[in-house]
Amino acid sequence: MTYLTKIETRVAGIPCIVGVTSFVSVRGNVSADNEMDYHGYTESEFEVCDRRGRPAPWLARKMTSADESRIESEIAEYIKH
Repeated sequence: MTYLTKIETRVAGIPCIVGVTSFVSVRGNVSADNEMDYHGYTESEFEVCDRRGRPAPWLARKMTSADESRIESEIAEYIKH
């Protein structure tokens, strides 16, 4: 699989890499008709990999919602810079 970027992080305290497969960031628009476009949003998709870059579904299953939120923030921060 081809990744937009790879970021070192942790899942359940275990060092790993996330391969970003998709990233979209939409700025808010005060004249938008719907709430999502008014406030803006960021969406990202990623695959959890081991430290060698191989997909690690066993580690992805350990991911908590806190891990997922933190990783999504890390991706947004990394890509926006």
